[in-house]
Amino acid sequence: MQSIKEEDKKEMMEEIHYFFKEEHNLDLGYIGQEDIYIFFMETLGRYVYNNALDDARKFYNRQWENAESDFYALYKE
Repeated sequence: MQSIKEEDKKEMMEEIHYFFKEEHNLDLGYIGQEDIYIFFMETLGRYVYNNALDDARKFYNRQWENAESDFYALYKE
């Protein structure tokens, strides 16, 4: 599992608690929150991570294309 800062994990678990309380009227305890946290991190984490990498690659490709066209604009005729 990816390394998540403890404070971030705590915040995510609080969000899980709030969501289940508001949307499903379930008052999850710490173990329930952590089970759901682990489930989502293991199940969805790699998809979110890989999509973020794809987005970063697209961003840097656009930046490189811009830099390359800027570079060629410096040539003198």
